[in-house]
Amino acid sequence: MAYVITQNCCKDASCVPACPVDCIRPLAGAVGEPGAQMLFIDPETCIDCGACADECPVGAVYSEYDLPPELERFRDINAAYFQRHPLEATVPETVSRAPARAELRVAVVGAGPAACYAAAELLGIPGVEVDLFERLPTPFGLIRAGVAPDHQRTKSIVKIFDRAFSDSRFGCHLHVEAGRDITHAELLAHHHAVIYAVGASDSRDLGIAGEELPGNYAAADFVGWYNGHPDHADRSFELSGSRAVIIGNGNVALDVARMLLLDAPALGRTDIAEHAADALADSGIGEVVILGRRGPREGAFSAGEFHALGHLPGIDVVIEGGDLTAHPDDDVETTIKLELAREYADRGTTPGNRRIVFRFNSSPVELTGGERVTGVRVLSTVPGENATELLDTALVLRSIGFRGRALAGLPFDDAAGIIPNERGRVVDSDGRTLPGTYVTGWIKRGPRGVIGTNRTCAAETVAQLLADYAAGTLHGDVGDRAAVRELLAGRGITPVDWPGWRAIDDAERARGASAARPRVKFVTIPELLAGSRG
Repeated sequence: MAYVITQNCCKDASCVPACPVDCIRPLAGAVGEPGAQMLFIDPETCIDCGACADECPVGAVYSEYDLPPELERFRDINAAYFQRHPLEATVPETVSRAPARAELRVAVVGAGPAACYAAAELLGIPGVEVDLFERLPTPFGLIRAGVAPDHQRTKSIVKIFDRAFSDSRFGCHLHVEAGRDITHAELLAHHHAVIYAVGASDSRDLGIAGEELPGNYAAADFVGWYNGHPDHADRSFELSGSRAVIIGNGNVALDVARMLLLDAPALGRTDIAEHAADALADSGIGEVVILGRRGPREGAFSAGEFHALGHLPGIDVVIEGGDLTAHPDDDVETTIKLELAREYADRGTTPGNRRIVFRFNSSPVELTGGERVTGVRVLSTVPGENATELLDTALVLRSIGFRGRALAGLPFDDAAGIIPNERGRVVDSDGRTLPGTYVTGWIKRGPRGVIGTNRTCAAETVAQLLADYAAGTLHGDVGDRAAVRELLAGRGITPVDWPGWRAIDDAERARGASAARPRVKFVTIPELLAGSRG
C-alpha cells in the first residue's frame, strides 16, 4: 500500500522532511521558477507510514485504499511522475541559522501566505520578535479572500501558523496600513528590519478596444466579491445573461467558472459571502467560456484543478480548438492535462447541463457594446488563420495576471510590477542594497507559484536577513512594541490584535454553525471591528 498526493496539494512541502524514506518529489528548486504545481509520492518506495498524511496542512494525502472515487486517478498520476523521473537519493541540505540576539526585532508588512511563512520562519529562531502589520482587520490575505469557497481543505493551511502566532514574541497589528498609518522610516525606527509581503493586487489590462465599457471586470474583483473582501463586498455584477466570458485560463479562471455555475445547494455548503450566494442563486448564466490565447498544452491551469471540473454534477466540460496530442517531450502534468482534455472532448454534452467551454487558440481583440459590454470579438491565433467571431455576453472577467503596486518610500520596477530585489534584499535603481529592507512573495518574484511556493520564497528572504544580521549590518537602537502601540495610539489608531482576530474567527464560525456552513463572514470593516471586540 502507498500514500497518494491529490488535487488540493499546496506545494508547501511540509510533507517532504516528514518522509522517512525521502520519496516525495519534486524537491524545491529556484524560488519562483515554473515547474510542477503539486508534489508526488513514489508508490514503489513508500513504506505506508502515514507521516506525510499527518503533516499535510491541507488534507491532500490519502492512503491509496481510502481515495474517494473522484480522486482515484491521482494514484496513476503519482506513479506516472516517477516513471518519467525515477527516484534518486538526495543528501539533506544543512541549514545554518545565526544565533539571534534577544533584541532582534523584525516587522512584516502584509498578512497573506508569504507574510505568514516569513513570520513563522523568524519565530522559529530563539530571540527574534516579529510585529505583523496588515491594513485589513483580518489576516491570511488570499487564503481568506482568494481561495475559492468550495476549497475548504486548501484554506485549512492556516492552521500551521497557530503555534507560531500564539507566541508572546509575535505582535499583531491588523487594521494598520503601512505607508498611511505608519511610514517605512517609522517601521525601521522600531525594528531592525522590515519585510514587505504585500502581494500583487493590481490586475493587468487587456489593451483592446472597448475595455472601458461597464461589464468588463478583473476576475480578482469578482473573486473578492464572492469571498466577502471588504473592498469588493458592495460591488454588483451582471448575472442575468446566459453566458459569461473569462479571458485567461489559469486556476483563478477555473475557480470563477465553478462559482458561476455551481447550484445553490453546493454554494450553501461553502463559506461564500451571503450577498454573492443570493445573487448567484438568481443568476441566468448557463455557459462560461474560458478563452486561452495558446493551445491546451500551454494551459495555465493545474492538472488537479482541470481534473476536478470533470466531477461537477450537472456541468459539462467542452473543449474547442487546439492540438490535444501529447508529445514525447511533454512533462507529466502537461501529458495529464492533454489526456483529460481528450476525455472531455470525447464525452460530449448532456441536454440541460450547464457548460464550461475551453476555447483554445482564441484571443480577444475587441469588447463590443454601447452603454455596456454586449460581446467579445475573438480572433483565432492558429498560424495562417485570421477568422474572427463575436461571442455575445454581458459579463467579461479578465484573468490575465497581476502586478504589484508601488509603496511610499521604496523603489519600484514599473515594468515588472515588483519591488526590485536580489534574493529578497531590496535594491535601488543603482543596485545598491537598502539597509534592513526586504521583500517576499509576489511583490518579490511576481505573481507565480501556488500557496506553498511562498514557504521557499520566505525562507530565502529570511536567510538573507539573518546573513545581514551575522555580518553586523542590522544594528542600532530601536523602539519596542510598546513604543509602536504608543505611536499608533497617538494617531487615534487601535490595531486589531491576534485575540481580536480570534474573536472574529469564532463569531464567523458560530454564525456558520447554525446554517451547517464553515463560517458566515463579516464583509464590512465596521462589522469586522465589532466582531474583534467580541
